[in-house]
Amino acid sequence: MNEEICVRFGEKLRNTRLELGYSQEELSFKTGLHRTYISSVERGKRNVSLTNIKKLADALGLKMKDLMPEL
Repeated sequence: MNEEICVRFGEKLRNTRLELGYSQEELSFKTGLHRTYISSVERGKRNVSLTNIKKLADALGLKMKDLMPEL
């Protein structure tokens, strides 16, 4: 279940980022997170912290809940 959540969160992040027209590098710059970290989150390889979800949401102009996938 934990892996499934990470994969679904990553898919939601990637789809949202692309819809808003941001590259991983642009998102990296806006969040202060390394581009390879963002890539690994989007591939479901990382269990992202609440702190980093907040950074990602702020950089995309969203609320944290907007990045949460439906289960």
